[in-house]
Amino acid sequence: MPKGQPSVVPDDGLTTRQRRNRPLLAVHTGTGKGKSTAAFGLALRAWNQGWPIGVFQFVKSAKWRVGEERALRVLGASGEGGTVAWHKMGEGWSWVQRGIESSEEAAREGWEQVKRDLAAETYRLYVLDEFAYPMHWGWVDTGEVVEVLRTRPGVQHVVITGRNAPEELIGAADLVTEMAKVKHPMDAGQKGQRGIEW
Repeated sequence: MPKGQPSVVPDDGLTTRQRRNRPLLAVHTGTGKGKSTAAFGLALRAWNQGWPIGVFQFVKSAKWRVGEERALRVLGASGEGGTVAWHKMGEGWSWVQRGIESSEEAAREGWEQVKRDLAAETYRLYVLDEFAYPMHWGWVDTGEVVEVLRTRPGVQHVVITGRNAPEELIGAADLVTEMAKVKHPMDAGQKGQRGIEW
């Protein structure tokens, strides 16, 4: 186990163990590749710890078969680590403007399900994949999201991915990573490929 020392020890009345085990809100945002991939890496760690995991995909189509889904479903069903539940709310990719009204409704319904699961403490790790988009587009109220996550019971970690994460969400998060694109094959006209993008 890492033995790193924090540079600041707050005067919050918590023991080192209590502070270490505090539930975290993480945000992966920015224009670069790897936001969801990093979140699924966290899910792998959570699975290894035996935690129940809930993945909620807010923008990617229910027809889209991502490699992480298959891998985590197989691991979740293996009986060796934590369980994995996978929920898809999206109608299509964020940059494809089709079915906006049904996508908005699906995002709202997805957020309502997340709220129910948080209240019931269903999972130990929630991956809210591409959830920054519904907030950025105004489909889901960011203030409500921040308040629900701030007051969530128990020890439930939440990671939210997507470009344009609202400043209010970033301010409330414990861990924020901004993925910045330096170079990408699409810049040279190459489309996404198997094993890399999915």
